Amino acid sequence: MNDPETHVVEEQLVRVPAGPTTLEGNLTLPEEARAVVLFAHGSGSSRHSSRNRHVAGLLNEAKLATLLIDLLTPHEEVIDARTALLRFDIDLLAERLVDVTDWLAQFPDTKQLRIVYFGASTGAAAALVAAAARSDVVDAVVSRGGRPDLAGAALTRVRAPTLLIVGGNDSQVIELNRAAFVQLRCEKQLVIVPGATHLFEEPGALDEVARLARDWYHRHLDA
Repeated sequence: MNDPETHVVEEQLVRVPAGPTTLEGNLTLPEEARAVVLFAHGSGSSRHSSRNRHVAGLLNEAKLATLLIDLLTPHEEVIDARTALLRFDIDLLAERLVDVTDWLAQFPDTKQLRIVYFGASTGAAAALVAAAARSDVVDAVVSRGGRPDLAGAALTRVRAPTLLIVGGNDSQVIELNRAAFVQLRCEKQLVIVPGATHLFEEPGALDEVARLARDWYHRHLDA
């Protein structure tokens, strides 16, 4: 995935209004980017997650812009760290993801780019709910170790081509993804990465996730 001729500009800190709150994110815009990948974290993760930053860096090399954004405010993160409730508030996370999507469509540096989603854990459910709400804008969705089952009735309304990636040793999440996969009415694929656990911490596992995501995005951006 390395391209020595690809120049990646420095990431910039952005502040995105979302209802009464403001969310902070890191936006990276490679030259000749055709789309921006909006990351939706979940389950106590953040835009500083080494796993998501690793995937984002590989996508940048493939000439995809990335926006890693925290869908919870710092105060909400403190509450969630104590209660673990907000990370499962899919409606709240999806609503904020829609707000960020609308911002990307208007922000001068990104308004010319197509928009795709990358969701992890409960963030994947939020990404699918938001994709259903913005079916005219979101061109593709990738879920890594996600909980698409938590998207509920929104699954049948998703129109964006959706790729579900699950670790081969993450047996419970595999079954949850299979159940959600049946409900999806869009173009879809379920890929199980052999030997990987829920966090894809095994050598090469995240690189495989990034490769699968890159290929999925490019295929549907070219369609």
